[in-house]
Amino acid sequence: MTHKKLIVGNWKMNPATLAEAKTLARKFKKAAAKLVHTEAVICPPLPFITSCAGRLTSSGKLNAPHFHMGAQVASTQEESGPHTGEVGAHMLRDIGVEFVIIGHSEQRKRGDTDLVVAARLKAVLDQGMTPILCVGESVRDESGAYLDALKNQIKASCGDLLKKSAKSIIVAYEPIWAIGAAEAMKPEDVYETSLFIKKVFADLFGADMGLKVTILYGGSVTYRNAPDIIAVGKVDGLLVGRESVNAPGFVEMLKAVDLVG
Repeated sequence: MTHKKLIVGNWKMNPATLAEAKTLARKFKKAAAKLVHTEAVICPPLPFITSCAGRLTSSGKLNAPHFHMGAQVASTQEESGPHTGEVGAHMLRDIGVEFVIIGHSEQRKRGDTDLVVAARLKAVLDQGMTPILCVGESVRDESGAYLDALKNQIKASCGDLLKKSAKSIIVAYEPIWAIGAAEAMKPEDVYETSLFIKKVFADLFGADMGLKVTILYGGSVTYRNAPDIIAVGKVDGLLVGRESVNAPGFVEMLKAVDLVG
Protein backbone atom coordinates (compact mmCIF):
# COMPACT_ATOMS: atom_id res chain seq x y z
CA MET A 1 0.00 0.00 0.00
CA THR A 2 1.69 3.16 -1.18
CA HIS A 3 -0.88 5.70 0.02
CA LYS A 4 -1.70 6.51 3.61
CA LYS A 5 -4.06 4.37 5.61
CA LEU A 6 -7.24 5.89 7.03
CA ILE A 7 -8.65 5.16 10.48
CA VAL A 8 -12.15 6.55 11.04
CA GLY A 9 -13.69 6.64 14.50
CA ASN A 10 -17.50 6.58 14.54
CA TRP A 11 -18.38 7.76 18.03
CA LYS A 12 -22.11 7.16 17.50
CA MET A 13 -24.03 8.67 20.46
CA ASN A 14 -20.97 8.81 22.70
CA PRO A 15 -19.59 10.13 24.99
CA ALA A 16 -22.22 11.51 27.35
CA THR A 17 -20.71 14.96 27.92
CA LEU A 18 -18.90 17.67 26.00
CA ALA A 19 -16.05 17.59 28.50
CA GLU A 20 -15.43 13.90 27.77
CA ALA A 21 -15.62 14.53 24.02
CA LYS A 22 -13.04 17.32 24.18
CA THR A 23 -10.72 15.11 26.24
CA LEU A 24 -10.96 12.29 23.70
CA ALA A 25 -10.35 14.66 20.79
CA ARG A 26 -7.33 16.18 22.49
CA LYS A 27 -5.77 12.74 23.08
CA PHE A 28 -6.41 11.63 19.52
CA LYS A 29 -4.97 14.84 18.05
CA LYS A 30 -1.81 14.29 20.06
CA ALA A 31 -1.55 10.68 18.89
CA ALA A 32 -2.30 11.57 15.26
CA ALA A 33 0.49 14.17 15.17
CA LYS A 34 3.01 11.35 15.58
CA LEU A 35 1.67 9.28 12.67
CA VAL A 36 3.67 8.84 9.50
CA HIS A 37 1.70 6.50 7.23
CA THR A 38 -1.80 7.01 8.62
CA GLU A 39 -4.52 9.66 8.80
CA ALA A 40 -7.08 9.73 11.63
CA VAL A 41 -10.70 10.90 11.41
CA ILE A 42 -13.13 11.25 14.30
CA CYS A 43 -16.89 11.53 13.85
CA PRO A 44 -18.38 12.85 17.11
CA PRO A 45 -22.08 13.51 17.69
CA LEU A 46 -23.15 16.70 15.94
CA PRO A 47 -23.29 18.96 19.07
CA PHE A 48 -19.65 18.14 19.85
CA ILE A 49 -18.07 18.62 16.42
CA THR A 50 -17.13 22.29 16.70
CA SER A 51 -15.60 21.92 20.15
CA CYS A 52 -13.66 18.80 19.14
CA ALA A 53 -12.35 20.53 16.03
CA GLY A 54 -11.07 23.52 17.93
CA ARG A 55 -9.93 26.65 16.14
CA LEU A 56 -9.89 26.39 12.34
CA THR A 57 -7.43 28.05 9.99
CA SER A 58 -8.50 30.93 7.74
CA SER A 59 -9.21 28.35 5.01
CA GLY A 60 -11.64 26.50 7.30
CA LYS A 61 -9.35 23.51 7.90
CA LEU A 62 -8.09 21.97 11.11
CA ASN A 63 -4.63 22.94 12.21
CA ALA A 64 -3.83 19.44 13.43
CA PRO A 65 -1.40 17.10 11.62
CA HIS A 66 -2.92 13.85 10.32
CA PHE A 67 -6.19 14.56 12.14
CA HIS A 68 -9.56 15.27 10.50
CA MET A 69 -13.14 15.89 11.49
CA GLY A 70 -16.04 13.80 10.26
CA ALA A 71 -19.79 13.72 10.73
CA GLN A 72 -22.10 10.75 11.16
CA VAL A 73 -24.79 11.89 8.72
CA ALA A 74 -25.84 14.73 6.42
CA SER A 75 -29.25 15.77 5.18
CA THR A 76 -30.55 14.84 1.74
CA GLN A 77 -31.53 18.50 1.38
CA GLU A 78 -28.87 20.42 -0.50
CA GLU A 79 -30.02 23.94 0.39
CA SER A 80 -31.18 25.74 3.52
CA GLY A 81 -34.91 26.00 4.02
CA PRO A 82 -37.92 24.63 5.90
CA HIS A 83 -36.33 21.31 6.88
CA THR A 84 -36.86 20.97 10.62
CA GLY A 85 -34.29 18.79 12.32
CA GLU A 86 -32.04 18.49 9.27
CA VAL A 87 -28.37 19.42 9.07
CA GLY A 88 -27.14 20.32 5.60
CA ALA A 89 -23.83 19.21 4.15
CA HIS A 90 -22.96 22.86 3.53
CA MET A 91 -23.32 23.50 7.28
CA LEU A 92 -21.00 20.61 8.11
CA ARG A 93 -18.41 21.86 5.66
CA ASP A 94 -18.56 25.31 7.25
CA ILE A 95 -17.53 23.94 10.66
CA GLY A 96 -14.52 22.05 9.37
CA VAL A 97 -15.99 18.64 8.53
CA GLU A 98 -14.12 16.83 5.74
CA PHE A 99 -15.65 13.34 5.86
CA VAL A 100 -19.26 12.20 6.28
CA ILE A 101 -20.48 8.69 7.04
CA ILE A 102 -23.30 7.74 4.67
CA GLY A 103 -25.58 4.69 4.78
CA HIS A 104 -24.44 3.20 8.07
CA SER A 105 -26.38 0.04 8.90
CA GLU A 106 -27.91 1.73 11.94
CA GLN A 107 -29.24 4.53 9.72
CA ARG A 108 -30.50 2.03 7.16
CA LYS A 109 -32.25 0.12 9.93
CA ARG A 110 -34.03 3.33 10.93
CA GLY A 111 -35.37 3.80 7.42
CA ASP A 112 -32.66 5.02 5.06
CA THR A 113 -33.33 3.32 1.73
CA ASP A 114 -30.73 3.12 -1.02
CA LEU A 115 -32.44 6.12 -2.64
CA VAL A 116 -32.04 8.16 0.55
CA VAL A 117 -28.43 7.05 0.83
CA ALA A 118 -27.83 8.12 -2.77
CA ALA A 119 -29.31 11.56 -2.04
CA ARG A 120 -27.11 12.01 1.04
CA LEU A 121 -24.10 10.90 -0.98
CA LYS A 122 -24.77 13.47 -3.68
CA ALA A 123 -25.28 16.27 -1.15
CA VAL A 124 -21.91 15.53 0.48
CA LEU A 125 -20.08 15.29 -2.84
CA ASP A 126 -21.61 18.55 -4.04
CA GLN A 127 -20.08 20.29 -1.02
CA GLY A 128 -16.61 18.97 -1.76
CA MET A 129 -16.46 16.64 1.23
CA THR A 130 -15.57 12.96 1.19
CA PRO A 131 -18.43 10.50 1.74
CA ILE A 132 -17.73 7.23 3.52
CA LEU A 133 -20.33 4.92 1.99
CA CYS A 134 -21.19 2.02 4.29
CA VAL A 135 -22.28 -1.25 2.73
CA GLY A 136 -22.59 -4.76 4.09
CA GLU A 137 -24.69 -7.89 4.13
CA SER A 138 -26.83 -8.98 7.08
CA VAL A 139 -25.94 -12.66 6.71
CA ARG A 140 -23.13 -14.49 4.92
CA ASP A 141 -24.72 -17.50 3.26
CA GLU A 142 -22.69 -20.34 1.77
CA SER A 143 -24.44 -20.05 -1.61
CA GLY A 144 -22.93 -16.59 -2.15
CA ALA A 145 -26.24 -14.73 -2.42
CA TYR A 146 -24.80 -12.08 -0.10
CA LEU A 147 -22.52 -10.98 -2.95
CA ASP A 148 -25.52 -10.09 -5.10
CA ALA A 149 -27.02 -8.19 -2.17
CA LEU A 150 -23.76 -6.30 -1.70
CA LYS A 151 -23.47 -5.50 -5.41
CA ASN A 152 -27.06 -4.26 -5.60
CA GLN A 153 -26.55 -2.08 -2.53
CA ILE A 154 -23.49 -0.42 -4.05
CA LYS A 155 -25.13 0.07 -7.45
CA ALA A 156 -28.31 1.54 -5.96
CA SER A 157 -26.34 3.89 -3.70
CA CYS A 158 -23.95 5.32 -6.28
CA GLY A 159 -24.67 3.84 -9.70
CA ASP A 160 -25.99 7.13 -11.15
CA LEU A 161 -22.88 9.09 -10.26
CA LEU A 162 -20.44 10.28 -12.86
CA LYS A 163 -16.95 8.81 -12.80
CA LYS A 164 -15.43 12.12 -11.73
CA SER A 165 -17.62 12.08 -8.61
CA ALA A 166 -17.18 8.38 -7.88
CA LYS A 167 -13.42 8.80 -7.48
CA SER A 168 -14.06 10.76 -4.27
CA ILE A 169 -16.04 7.98 -2.57
CA ILE A 170 -14.62 5.84 0.21
CA VAL A 171 -16.38 2.49 0.68
CA ALA A 172 -16.64 1.13 4.21
CA TYR A 173 -17.44 -2.56 4.16
CA GLU A 174 -19.28 -3.41 7.37
CA PRO A 175 -20.83 -6.87 7.42
CA ILE A 176 -23.79 -6.35 9.76
CA TRP A 177 -23.33 -9.73 11.41
CA ALA A 178 -19.80 -8.72 12.47
CA ILE A 179 -20.74 -5.41 14.11
CA GLY A 180 -20.52 -5.76 17.87
CA ALA A 181 -19.54 -9.41 17.57
CA ALA A 182 -16.96 -11.15 19.70
CA GLU A 183 -14.54 -11.33 16.76
CA ALA A 184 -14.00 -9.45 13.54
CA MET A 185 -14.29 -11.04 10.12
CA LYS A 186 -11.30 -13.17 9.16
CA PRO A 187 -8.72 -11.04 7.32
CA GLU A 188 -8.65 -13.52 4.43
CA ASP A 189 -12.40 -13.08 3.97
CA VAL A 190 -12.02 -9.32 4.19
CA TYR A 191 -9.54 -9.49 1.32
CA GLU A 192 -11.85 -11.58 -0.86
CA THR A 193 -14.76 -9.22 -0.29
CA SER A 194 -12.64 -6.14 -0.94
CA LEU A 195 -11.68 -7.62 -4.31
CA PHE A 196 -15.36 -8.13 -5.08
CA ILE A 197 -16.15 -4.51 -4.20
CA LYS A 198 -13.34 -3.37 -6.49
CA LYS A 199 -14.87 -5.45 -9.29
CA VAL A 200 -18.27 -3.85 -8.73
CA PHE A 201 -16.70 -0.40 -8.93
CA ALA A 202 -14.82 -1.42 -12.06
CA ASP A 203 -18.07 -2.55 -13.68
CA LEU A 204 -19.76 0.72 -12.76
CA PHE A 205 -17.04 3.26 -13.41
CA GLY A 206 -14.20 1.59 -15.31
CA ALA A 207 -11.21 -0.61 -14.53
CA ASP A 208 -9.07 2.22 -13.18
CA MET A 209 -11.74 3.12 -10.61
CA GLY A 210 -11.84 -0.49 -9.48
CA LEU A 211 -8.14 -0.32 -8.75
CA LYS A 212 -8.23 3.09 -7.09
CA VAL A 213 -11.32 2.91 -4.87
CA THR A 214 -10.48 3.27 -1.18
CA ILE A 215 -11.95 0.48 0.96
CA LEU A 216 -12.24 0.41 4.73
CA TYR A 217 -13.32 -2.49 6.92
CA GLY A 218 -15.56 -2.13 9.95
CA GLY A 219 -16.93 -4.63 12.45
CA SER A 220 -15.48 -5.53 15.87
CA VAL A 221 -12.12 -3.90 15.17
CA THR A 222 -9.65 -3.57 18.05
CA TYR A 223 -6.03 -2.54 18.30
CA ARG A 224 -5.16 -6.26 18.54
CA ASN A 225 -6.72 -7.38 15.26
CA ALA A 226 -6.32 -4.13 13.29
CA PRO A 227 -2.80 -4.82 11.93
CA ASP A 228 -3.80 -8.21 10.47
CA ILE A 229 -6.97 -6.80 8.94
CA ILE A 230 -4.87 -4.16 7.19
CA ALA A 231 -1.94 -6.39 6.23
CA VAL A 232 -3.72 -9.61 5.32
CA GLY A 233 -7.09 -8.13 4.40
CA LYS A 234 -5.31 -5.56 2.21
CA VAL A 235 -7.83 -2.81 2.92
CA ASP A 236 -6.96 0.88 2.98
CA GLY A 237 -8.13 1.50 6.52
CA LEU A 238 -10.76 0.91 9.16
CA LEU A 239 -14.11 2.26 10.31
CA VAL A 240 -14.11 1.80 14.07
CA GLY A 241 -17.11 1.91 16.39
CA ARG A 242 -16.91 1.07 20.08
CA GLU A 243 -13.10 1.15 20.24
CA SER A 244 -13.09 4.72 18.90
CA VAL A 245 -14.29 6.10 22.26
CA ASN A 246 -11.87 3.96 24.24
CA ALA A 247 -8.94 6.36 24.37
CA PRO A 248 -6.15 3.85 25.17
CA GLY A 249 -7.43 1.33 22.64
CA PHE A 250 -7.89 3.80 19.80
CA VAL A 251 -4.47 5.38 20.38
CA GLU A 252 -2.85 1.93 20.35
CA MET A 253 -4.74 1.13 17.15
CA LEU A 254 -3.38 4.24 15.44
CA LYS A 255 0.14 3.30 16.49
CA ALA A 256 -0.22 -0.33 15.44
CA VAL A 257 -1.70 0.43 12.03
CA ASP A 258 0.94 3.07 11.35
CA LEU A 259 3.60 0.38 11.66
CA VAL A 260 1.99 -1.83 9.00
CA GLY A 261 3.92 -1.68 5.76
